[in-house]
Amino acid sequence: MGAQFTDRSNKTFRIGSPYSMRQIAGHKSDDGHVYLGGFSVRMNPDGSHCEIIGHNYRNSYEQIITSLGDLFQNDNDDPPACRTSWVMEYGNAGFASNDGLRSWGADRRPGQDTPTAEWRQDDPGSMPPGDVYGGGAPTGITFYENGALPEKYNGLLLSCESAKNVIFGYRPELQEAGFKMERTEFMTSNPERKWAGADFKGRSNRDINTWFRPADVTVGPDGAIYVADWFDPRVGGHGTSDRTLSGTIYRVAPKGFKPVVPKLNLNTQTGQIAALRSPAINTRYLGFSRLKEAGEESIVPLVQLAKDSNPYVAARAIWILAQLGGTAERALSMLLEAEFKGGGTPQTRIVAFRAFRRANHPGMMDLARRLAVDPSPAVRREVAFYLRNEEANPSVVSILVELAKRYDGKDRTYLEAFGTGATGKEAAVYAALVKDTKSSDWNQATAGAVWRLMTAAAIPALQERVFNRKLPVADRSQALESIAFVRSGSAPNAMVDIANFAQEKELADRAAFWVKWNSDRWWKSYKPGDKLKGGNAKQKLVSVVIPEEQGPSKLPPVAEILKLKGDVTRGKAVAGRCISCHVIGDLGLDVGPNLTGFGKRFPADVVARAIVEPSAEISLGFEGQHLRTHKDELDIMGVVLADGDPVIIRSMGGITQSIPASDLKSRQPMKRSLMLSADQLGLTAQDVADVVEYLRSSEE
Repeated sequence: MGAQFTDRSNKTFRIGSPYSMRQIAGHKSDDGHVYLGGFSVRMNPDGSHCEIIGHNYRNSYEQIITSLGDLFQNDNDDPPACRTSWVMEYGNAGFASNDGLRSWGADRRPGQDTPTAEWRQDDPGSMPPGDVYGGGAPTGITFYENGALPEKYNGLLLSCESAKNVIFGYRPELQEAGFKMERTEFMTSNPERKWAGADFKGRSNRDINTWFRPADVTVGPDGAIYVADWFDPRVGGHGTSDRTLSGTIYRVAPKGFKPVVPKLNLNTQTGQIAALRSPAINTRYLGFSRLKEAGEESIVPLVQLAKDSNPYVAARAIWILAQLGGTAERALSMLLEAEFKGGGTPQTRIVAFRAFRRANHPGMMDLARRLAVDPSPAVRREVAFYLRNEEANPSVVSILVELAKRYDGKDRTYLEAFGTGATGKEAAVYAALVKDTKSSDWNQATAGAVWRLMTAAAIPALQERVFNRKLPVADRSQALESIAFVRSGSAPNAMVDIANFAQEKELADRAAFWVKWNSDRWWKSYKPGDKLKGGNAKQKLVSVVIPEEQGPSKLPPVAEILKLKGDVTRGKAVAGRCISCHVIGDLGLDVGPNLTGFGKRFPADVVARAIVEPSAEISLGFEGQHLRTHKDELDIMGVVLADGDPVIIRSMGGITQSIPASDLKSRQPMKRSLMLSADQLGLTAQDVADVVEYLRSSEE
């Protein structure tokens, strides 16, 4: 997860994470912004003028952009938190910490469930996750706009979920500033949902109805939907178990459909418009390019197409009109004006605004000011995105304040869009927003906006709100949480004061928590824990060494072990040794991979080999590190959760330790698993067979 590249405009982008490209994690790219993890890039066909338009994914297999300009993606998880999301422009998807140094596990706070912690939904600066549906293995994704299927299918988002043997269908509908994403099953081999380990329940993955593994989905130029199925009993794990190497391409179309790929004459205007109408993205691009090349000759048919009853087809014309300038721009402006006068649809105004942006229209700021008071929060969020890279001049700040005042106090997408627009201008926006307003008089819109701004300028007012006993406790708690995400030195000082002097134990305890929590994070250099009443007891480091296996295994080969009849009851008892490092059901510690459902996701030989030879295949994100300290020369082996100052490492038994960078003498990647082998655990061949049977049959 991460990369460093230079585009054809000679602009370098640095995208790091706690997992890879650690050396550049948290470093700014040449555009002045910090990007993390998996990312989406917008660029010209020649590789110039790149823009990162979404980042901090975990393992996003594919993204799809619609003719309206909306980007959707699906993202794999640290189970159980797979998601299908609308990607808000410049959105941070939340997987790694904002400085790129810590995994979500290192920042998981008490009481947070996995999806909330993994996608950082309690933290300002993270976009909403969309549809979080649990464990799985999402793959290809596409968007159906028009074609051979009945009209009711127009606007259908299709997302392949290979672990659950299904292609999910969504009809994304505007809901406030974001999208409502109701999940349906468009195509499945497993309507009973007895999955082979996905979401950690189901039957043996040798059942044939669990072998449907949709890898990709697309729309063809004939208007049909095509699905690629790799057909296998196994998902992931860098292996396949289908010895026949079978696979299938499915065509989804109405009964009696005869596939015909239209022959297009791109040298004629009729052929170019027909290409632009195509259900297939690649064919549409051919029409787009030729119509744009034709210039003013294309205006009349494009204006007509912009009135098409299918909003996706109409949008394709709008994008080109904005690129043609002159008469075409005036025609598009007239269309937009008609939208204002006639009510129109938010999506048409959004597409027109986006199209003008991409064309660098000279009147963008005036248009932004006008749309900042649009009745649709979805239109207003587009204004915020436009302002992200603008300087903090009075005009820009006033528009952002207008946007903040129209926040309803609940819409997280809108709030994140506002925060995105205020990037680099937070202090100026805050000052204008609260001008002539006492901190005690803030409404929910103002309080929410201040939480998202994360500016040091707000610390005095936030502290006033926390200590103001006339305010509801909920409002005071929100102010306290707002302080917790500010990086400057005034924030820890204010939090220490609250911890030491707040009369309400609830507030004092929460403040003390944040002081201690952030002392290993963004407040480390300020050492706020030393100022707490009673001090801040420093953790004493302890050595944790995982012994190497001595000699070859005394156990028989895996094939021989699997000939033994396993016993579920005995297996459950033996598996009790695993919970010092693994979660099984509701028990255990998450040092290693979650074993709930592991036996159902993989064949028996894979499960047995993981127990007998744990170093043969190490799961991504659980690679061991061997750290040695200067002081006391302690050896500490475990999984590094945060790579910075301090380094946070979690070892066997859930022992989590924070090591100052100055005390780190050496650090080496381990060439073996942190997990003890079956021999080291004293397991017999029968014990292994019993554990395999338990893991493959357990409903936990």
